[in-house]
Amino acid sequence: MRPVQRNFYDPSSSPGKGIVWEWENDCGSWTPYDMELCVSIQNAYEKQHPWLDLSSLGFSYLVDFDSMSQTNRQSQRKRRIRRRMDLAYPLIAGSIPKSQSWPVGTNSGTPCTCQQCLLVHSTRAASNAILALQQRRKLYGTEGGANQNTSTVRQSNTFAGSPLWSPTTTIARGHHNNHNNISVGGGGGGKAEMNGANFPLVTLPTNHALTINGQNNLNRPGTQRITVTASRGAVPAGVPALPVKNLTGPGPVHPALAGMTGILLCAAGLPVCLTRAPKPILHPPPVNKSDLKPVPGINSIRRKTKKKHLRKGKSPEDVVRRYTEKIKCAPEEDCTICMERLSSASGYEGVLSCKSIKPELVGKLGKCGHLYHLLCLVAMYNNGNKDGSLQCPTCKAIYGEKTGTQPPGKMEYHIIPHSLPGHSDIKTIRIVYDIPAGVQTTEHPNPGKKYSARGFPRHCYLPDNEKGRKVLKLLITAWDRRLIFTIGTSSTTGESDTVVWNEIHHKTEFGSNLTGHGYPDPKYLDNVMRELEAQGVGEDNLKDE
Repeated sequence: MRPVQRNFYDPSSSPGKGIVWEWENDCGSWTPYDMELCVSIQNAYEKQHPWLDLSSLGFSYLVDFDSMSQTNRQSQRKRRIRRRMDLAYPLIAGSIPKSQSWPVGTNSGTPCTCQQCLLVHSTRAASNAILALQQRRKLYGTEGGANQNTSTVRQSNTFAGSPLWSPTTTIARGHHNNHNNISVGGGGGGKAEMNGANFPLVTLPTNHALTINGQNNLNRPGTQRITVTASRGAVPAGVPALPVKNLTGPGPVHPALAGMTGILLCAAGLPVCLTRAPKPILHPPPVNKSDLKPVPGINSIRRKTKKKHLRKGKSPEDVVRRYTEKIKCAPEEDCTICMERLSSASGYEGVLSCKSIKPELVGKLGKCGHLYHLLCLVAMYNNGNKDGSLQCPTCKAIYGEKTGTQPPGKMEYHIIPHSLPGHSDIKTIRIVYDIPAGVQTTEHPNPGKKYSARGFPRHCYLPDNEKGRKVLKLLITAWDRRLIFTIGTSSTTGESDTVVWNEIHHKTEFGSNLTGHGYPDPKYLDNVMRELEAQGVGEDNLKDE
C-alpha cells in the first residue's frame, strides 16, 4: 500500500497551458517527464537557456534545447525530447481557455482525429446525453419507468473488498485477448462490449445495501448500493464506442490510454469495466539440467565475487601523480571540485593534510585534459573506493581499472533450449545472479549495519548470438570488478540498505516486454555495451583477456 497525492496547478502555469515535455524510450514511443520536471524544463525553455542540468533535481541528465535531446552524464547516451502543447493538465482550478482546451483543431478548422481527441469528443457526447436524459426525467417527473428501483454503479465503488478501479480485479469476466473497443451503456440494464464479448453491468435495487466483511457499505462516502445482474440489454442509442485499442498489448501507451479512459468515463458519470491486466512472462518453461549447455567461447559456467584487493604501495598521492601532469601556469578557470580559482590555492588547504602535494599545484588529466588542483584530486580519491583508479568528475573518463562495492555472491550462465521474442531462430543465454543478505563493510554506506537482498536469485537473458556472447563476456568482467550491483536505496520499493542494480541494465523478462525489461528490444545490446563502457568495461578488455 502506498500513499497518493494530487497537485493543483494554476491555469497560467505550463501544466495549465497544456505544455508537456516527453522523452523517447527504447520502444520508439514517447514518455512524459514527471510534472515537476516538466515545470522546471519549461521555465528554462521560456528563459531561453541553451541547456538545463537536472542534477540538482536528482537526475543525472543534461537537457539540450538546441538539439532537443537529453544526455545521460554517466553513459553519455542521448535520447530525443519533444515539447507538446495539446495536453492540458486535468487537475487545475477553473475553466481552460478555449485556445488551450481539448479537442485540438487543425489549421483547416476540421477536428483533430488523434485517439486522444476522439476519446474526449465521445466522452463529451456521452456526458451531454446523460445531462439531457436527467433534465428530461426531471421535466416529466419520472426516474426511468421500470428501472426506477435500480441504479448503475458509478465513481469508485468497492466490490468484494477490492476497488473496481484496480487493474488486477476483473469486474466483467470473459475472454479479453486483443480487445479493440469498449462500449458502455447507461441506465438500469445495459452491457459493456469488448470486441464482441458481452459483459453485464453491475446494478442493484436501491432497497439493498452492499455489505463488505460484515459492514454496511453505505457508511463509506461516495459509494452506492450494488448487486450483479445478468441482464444484457442493448446499448442505448447515442452512447459511443470508445476507441481503446489493444488494451492487453505491451508498451506504456496503451495502459495509460486505458487509465485515462476510465477517468473520463467516471467524470461523465458512466460505469467503468476493466479487464485483468496481463502478467509479464518472467521465466521460460522448465529446463532439465541435462539441457543446460555451456556458452561457446567461455570456459567456466560460474563466477564468484572476488574480494577487494588494494594495490600495495599505491598511496593516493601516487595514484594522482600517475594519471596527471603538472601545469606550471594555471589558467584563470575554476577547479570544478573545490570551485576555487586554479590560480589560487585548493579549497582543501587546511582540511586535508598532504605533505608531498602543495595546495597551489595544478594537474592535467592525461586522456581528457581537464585541469584540477592536485590536492582536490587526492581528496576525491580518498572519498571513493580507493581501488587505484581515477574518474574525471567532468567527463567521467576512467583512468586505471575501476572497481565497485558489490557484496559477495555468485554468477552463473548457460544456454537454455528456448528462444526470446525477436530471436526465434536462436537459443538463449541465461544469467543467474545470487547474492545473500549480509553486513556492510567500510566501503559501504553504513558500515556494520545489515543489508537485505530482495529478489535473488535474479534471472536475466541474452540472445545466443555473437553480440550476445560479447555482452556476456563484458558482464563477466564487470562482475569480477564488482560493478553489477551495489548497496543503496531501491528506486522500486524505497527500501534503504539493500542490494540494487548499479547502472547496468539487464533484461529480466523472458517471454514479454510489459515492464520494459524484456524482448523484443533491438537496441538493448548496443545500449548495455555503452553502459558497460561508461563503467570502464569496453571491448579493449576482451582483447587484453
